[in-house]
Amino acid sequence: MSVYRDESPATWLDHLKAALLRPLPHHAISRVTHWAVRVETPWFKNLLIKTFIRVFKVDMSEALEEAPTAYPTFNAFFTRALKPEARPMPDDPDAILSPADGTISQMGPIEGDTIFQAKGHGFTTAELLGGDEALAEEFRDGWFATIYLSPRDYHRVHMPMTGTLRKMIHVPGRLFSVAPFTVRTVPKLFARNERVACIFDTECGPMALVLVGAINVGSIETVWAGEVTPPAGNRVTTHQYNQPRQVGPTIRRGEEAGRFNMGSTAIILVPAIVGTDSTPAGPYTEVHAILNRVH
Repeated sequence: MSVYRDESPATWLDHLKAALLRPLPHHAISRVTHWAVRVETPWFKNLLIKTFIRVFKVDMSEALEEAPTAYPTFNAFFTRALKPEARPMPDDPDAILSPADGTISQMGPIEGDTIFQAKGHGFTTAELLGGDEALAEEFRDGWFATIYLSPRDYHRVHMPMTGTLRKMIHVPGRLFSVAPFTVRTVPKLFARNERVACIFDTECGPMALVLVGAINVGSIETVWAGEVTPPAGNRVTTHQYNQPRQVGPTIRRGEEAGRFNMGSTAIILVPAIVGTDSTPAGPYTEVHAILNRVH
């Protein structure tokens, strides 16, 4: 797999913006947002939707429902479905797909058990996965990709490859912004924010699809469990799906796995046996291949 590392240093402005955000009541703000984006009052939700489209230059021609006022709430607009032809699958049937629209902020090897976050910052695989050392060991010296979803992006998350769900781990935490300025300044950001780690078994080994929350992203959903958060809780919660009486669903490559109710970050982890020498991806605006499987 190609390596893409953004080692831009943090600026004084980055530190200032992060310092202003740090003391805010992240969860309280996110709960208010959770309520506001579900208000069905026509004038209110239409104002929010039209203002958002204008400010962030959202391309509604890709949406399955192009009319902004047709959405019952702002959240329904934000998690809107796209037309089937808007995100074509790559020609290579063995390519691992990006799980979401956005920008690849970092991509490359897991160095032992350490994942690169930004210049001067990293976190361990176990920290990301809620402290599960045995699970983290499955990804030792593997590969990762971190995809940042901006407000204008499509916010449904799709399967990078076909997999059967083994477990889902909900890890409570902070809700720092995941904008580039906080990624450069907040140590272990993705291992501190609230997140949902979904572990799948695939034909080439385990795959982790980690959905990381952020301020105003107080709600993460999966297709098999519905809304996982809120409530945030204060303990790591693990749901096992590989039990004799509870076999996890098999979700095919490209199918929807979940969604962010407001934008955030998705991280993929794959083991060391998966791929080298793919084409660099960099920023992108469509679901496409970022890794290639090695048979």
